[in-house]
Amino acid sequence: MKNTYKTKAREEIIAFLKDNPDKRFTAKEIFSAVSGKSGNINKTTVYRNLDRFCEEGDLMKIKEPNQDSWYYQYSSDHDHCDEHMHAQCNTCGKIYHLEKSFADEFEKNLFNEYGLKINHSKTVIIGKCDECSRNI
Repeated sequence: MKNTYKTKAREEIIAFLKDNPDKRFTAKEIFSAVSGKSGNINKTTVYRNLDRFCEEGDLMKIKEPNQDSWYYQYSSDHDHCDEHMHAQCNTCGKIYHLEKSFADEFEKNLFNEYGLKINHSKTVIIGKCDECSRNI
C-alpha cells in the first residue's frame, strides 16, 4: 500500500480480504463482513477504499458475465494477477491462479482452433473443485 492514510476502516477491509485470498466478494459482502466488526464503517467508505486498493494493485476488480455486481479479490500476493488466467469453483468460490505454462498452452490451442485471443485480466474458467465434487 502506497502513501495513503491508514484508517481503521481501511485496515479492516484489507485484513478481511487478506484472510480470504482465494475468494471473490461483492462490495456488499465486504461491507457486511467489516461493518459487523466495528459497526461504524459506512458503504461509501468501503467503496472508496475498494477503488483505492484496485488502483494500488492490491485488489482485482472483476465483472463476470450475467452478473450485476463487481467482484473484488485480494491479489497483492500474486504478482501481475491481471496477466494470468484464473479458474473458480462455482460452488465454494475458491480461486485458482493458473500456471503460465498451462495458460500459454490453452491460449495457443484456443487461438489455433478458433482465432480467439484471451484477455487474461477478464478470463475465468468456471467449474467445480474436487472438494465440492466430493461433498455432493
